Amino acid sequence: MENITELIMLLSSLSGPSGHENEVREAITERARQYADEVKTDAMGNLFAVKRCGREGAPRVMLCAHMDEIGFIVTGYEKGCLRFERVGGVDARMLPAREIKLLTAPPVYGVVGVMPPHALSKEEQDKTIAADKLFIDVGMDEETVQKRVPLGTYGVYAEKPAALADGMLSGKALDNRSCCAVLLKVLESAAAEPICADLCFAFSVQEEVGLRGAVTAAYGAAPDYAIVTDVTFADQPDAPKSKTFKLGGGAALGVAPSLNRRLGAAIRAVAEKNNIPYQTEVMSGSLGTDAWPIQVSREGVATAMVSLPIRYMHTPIETLLVQDAENCVSLISQTLLDFEEVL
Repeated sequence: MENITELIMLLSSLSGPSGHENEVREAITERARQYADEVKTDAMGNLFAVKRCGREGAPRVMLCAHMDEIGFIVTGYEKGCLRFERVGGVDARMLPAREIKLLTAPPVYGVVGVMPPHALSKEEQDKTIAADKLFIDVGMDEETVQKRVPLGTYGVYAEKPAALADGMLSGKALDNRSCCAVLLKVLESAAAEPICADLCFAFSVQEEVGLRGAVTAAYGAAPDYAIVTDVTFADQPDAPKSKTFKLGGGAALGVAPSLNRRLGAAIRAVAEKNNIPYQTEVMSGSLGTDAWPIQVSREGVATAMVSLPIRYMHTPIETLLVQDAENCVSLISQTLLDFEEVL
């Protein structure tokens, strides 16, 4: 399998908005099959990679990361251009003059049209344009565009991932492809070590439109424990320190009423014992991640959150430090290796 940097960049470059995760699922399946005992998909489109320990009565641990990204869907036509709706939490500030990849076969590329500043008043120049006032220009006439880009066509940001200085990466869909990469590397590690639990790696769908895939994924996997991996807010110049986490500080470990304190404490103990850096993320209400539905699945699942800090979430230039992703891999892998001991 690729190293973690290559894997994050590969997964970031793929197109997989909520409800259209096929391309991402295929790439993860190809890699998971090298290490898992079984790889399967449910009716929702969730992907499961199962690694059994061979011990009767072993605890079942589900490790979950969502593979969908925010995106767009075509809703109409106007003078050869496309009207669209947002899929998931797309920030309207990001849209003007942005390049969009439309998921036709082959793909069609377009740009989000915007009035030039010369035609706007000073007051208009300083305002965010409402998403429903924008359109995607694909350079086609009305008849051609209706044939090439049917209603209901999905789209995503067209930005390609880029390596920045000092181990930083930037790109679209690092929420949550970076954590998908983390779990693939954990699976690779688990295949080489004696684990005392049956592991189910769940790559869920439709998280960005309501945590939907995790509902059926948890019900089908019926785990005793769950470790959910998602991104959280990293420090950046314009963000309050109280709501962000340090790049280079390692994983952010969740503490919340809905998270299992015993499992969370066990993961922190593993981090401290093995000198793996971590931070503490306190969440008092809804988690806004797949951990929320998983912890109340069936009769309840002891659930923990291991989050990866990224900057500029829900933009085409999400940014992370590879070292933090590597530390997430080390922490989760060591937790699984010590699972019987720590619990």
